[in-house]
Amino acid sequence: MRSTRAAILIVVLALGTTGCASGGAGPALRRIAFGSCAKQDRPQPIWEAVVGANPDVFLFIGDAVYADGQGIGFIRAAFSKLRAVGGYRRLADSCPILAVWDDHDYGMDDGGAGNRLRDEAQRVFLDAFDVSADSERRVRRGLYHARMFGPPGERTQIILLDTRYFRGPLTRRDVRESGVGPYVPNPDPTVTMLGEEQWRWFERQLRLPADLRIIASGIQVLAEDHGWEKWANLPHERDRLFEAIRDTGAQRVIFISGDRHAAELSAKSDAVDYLLYDLTSSGLNCALPRLSDEPNRHRVGEKIRSDNFGMIVVDWSHPSPEIRLEIRDVHGAPVLSHQLDANAINAPWE
Repeated sequence: MRSTRAAILIVVLALGTTGCASGGAGPALRRIAFGSCAKQDRPQPIWEAVVGANPDVFLFIGDAVYADGQGIGFIRAAFSKLRAVGGYRRLADSCPILAVWDDHDYGMDDGGAGNRLRDEAQRVFLDAFDVSADSERRVRRGLYHARMFGPPGERTQIILLDTRYFRGPLTRRDVRESGVGPYVPNPDPTVTMLGEEQWRWFERQLRLPADLRIIASGIQVLAEDHGWEKWANLPHERDRLFEAIRDTGAQRVIFISGDRHAAELSAKSDAVDYLLYDLTSSGLNCALPRLSDEPNRHRVGEKIRSDNFGMIVVDWSHPSPEIRLEIRDVHGAPVLSHQLDANAINAPWE
């Protein structure tokens, strides 16, 4: 390792099969890259490292561009700049890119359902990622979608949640404190994160047979102590998320998230009947080295404040396949220090 901070984060899961004959499209996923927060007016050297990691798929999970508050024309121009970046073009030529937005590519900072431009912004987003004209996302509200990859026994389900289009209002703290963040939990049980239409879709997705599920959220799922955007700002909706996993019997769930301009791993043991992880990667070219040390009771290991991307590496060749969760730097080197006990994250299997 190049420094005491640099190390590999390894998660080993003992995976089983569901016994269902249906599988996904194409071969099994073995290398899943993801990231968030790419400012289009800054250099983006990290794409060379992402391409060098040889991913089977790249998940862009929010803030692909920064165009909030500028109008549709600005959003469209921002995406044109992203698509002109050589490293990004090479990535797009080498593997599929699945994408969902967060606030800055949604067109409204910390925005939710109150964004008047959301339908136009959705069309621009789908155009930017070359989503086909016959895709269901061209006719339904919101950008949520899912894909299944691999044959039975090696099926990876990718679920990308839209935490913007339907989200209700957040609650601001009475007195703003420097560095703390503006939001406190909203106790109103009628305020939604996903909207009923997306909730019903999500629960159907969780009932599909899969051997590994990667659920992408633009905002953090498990962190709850800082005052910025996160699922815990709507605690009843976060509880509903965990309840959906429990009630559907969905196993082998790993969350990935972005937004925070830093990277970290969070783990929570009391949400479902196995240990849940949320691997946060942000930003691709705009991490904040001087970011205050936000509290996070669920953090595992160190917080990374340099530009980064995430990797999930799956080895299906063993009777109990191995999964490695990594945060990598702009050179492609792993930069998080923690190793987990496999027994602590073995989910029960029917």
